[in-house]
Amino acid sequence: MFAATAIDTSNKPAFYKELATQLKALLEGEGDSIANAANTAALIYQMVPDLNWAGFYFLASDDELVLGPFQGKPACVRIAVGKGVCGKAIELDMSMLVKDVHEFPGHIACDADSRSELVVLLRDADGAFGVLDLDSPLPGRFDKDDQAGIEKLAAIYVAASSFEGDDEG
Repeated sequence: MFAATAIDTSNKPAFYKELATQLKALLEGEGDSIANAANTAALIYQMVPDLNWAGFYFLASDDELVLGPFQGKPACVRIAVGKGVCGKAIELDMSMLVKDVHEFPGHIACDADSRSELVVLLRDADGAFGVLDLDSPLPGRFDKDDQAGIEKLAAIYVAASSFEGDDEG
């Protein structure tokens, strides 16, 4: 049985390195993408301080993201590509780090308590197919160290998971 162990958060790169090690151990031997998304969201929500939401949105079509596994309050189910931080990340094909969501044009307030947001792309050989989204009630909660760390966790999730239509499954 997997059990997360406490990690010192004073050094963010070291924190994310240890969190990556724990995520690899958690996902080892499991290829189901939904199960892995659920456990990835749960581990991030448990271990990363000052979050009020952590979860996934997956492309259901070329123009719409649909909610996947998450931890936190109920969330928006569908997000149009180009709308909100998640949709804009897909449209621009890049991670988005927003220090104050109230200053982000077109922000979608699924939780009025959210003040900052970090969205990283989920990519496979065919390109982006979704996002890993983190929200915090603290303005300015996320920085480049958080972005690099969460991008690494997203890559671990993608590498561990099987997706419908994958040749390698």
